Amino acid sequence: MPDTDAVIDLHCHILPGVDDGAADLADSLAMGRQADADGIELVCGTPHIRHDHHVRIDDLPRLVDSVNREYERAGLAVRVAGGGEVAETEVDGLSKKKLEQLSLGGGGRWLLVEPAPGAIADSLIRTTERLGELGFRCVIAHPERHLDADTPALLARLVEAGALVQVTAEYLACGHPGEVLELAERGLVHVLGSDAHSACIGRPVRLSHGYARLAGSPALAPHAEWISQVAPRAIVRGEDVDPPFECR
Repeated sequence: MPDTDAVIDLHCHILPGVDDGAADLADSLAMGRQADADGIELVCGTPHIRHDHHVRIDDLPRLVDSVNREYERAGLAVRVAGGGEVAETEVDGLSKKKLEQLSLGGGGRWLLVEPAPGAIADSLIRTTERLGELGFRCVIAHPERHLDADTPALLARLVEAGALVQVTAEYLACGHPGEVLELAERGLVHVLGSDAHSACIGRPVRLSHGYARLAGSPALAPHAEWISQVAPRAIVRGEDVDPPFECR
């Protein structure tokens, strides 16, 4: 079980050579340095579990161990834990055992679920409910990529079905924060992730700037500790956790 008193990145493609994330162990090490510099102490390695990436789920623990050994040799405090970014379209083809292997932090309960391309649809609610029947709860990945007029209402239904919503920290801090802050004001943002893919290009392994932007949200500022600490820790422990604020 990982150290759950740590600052946690729940969504990161930090494992080397498995998807479109870290190219090799050197890239994983550079991403670890970014996390270390930002005060992140635990990163869930969440490779794409999707038809266009041929990830061998049974190989993931070995990769997590190899990255952690490299971080230890380099003197970094950050460590990597297990997980996966499971495409909505792949869920039905995975056994309960495989889903448990892909749970965030190895806690056996919470799955990071990537919505199907396009706007979030009723199919994601049905997927969340089916996973709930198997004993899982869902963290919905990057809804900011799927926004349309119906998104807030559909996210609210997902929350009612037991899901939490994860927004990308870089998008919140540097992209189009107004769209995400509107979701935040509706109580539809619960946790952040870096969704970093490489130290060489794209989003860094960084959360602090996103938390700083959320601190400006009147609705969520009183719940900053729950968002940054309480919820991520419970998720990687495999514990139930429910928002201390309502969606509207």
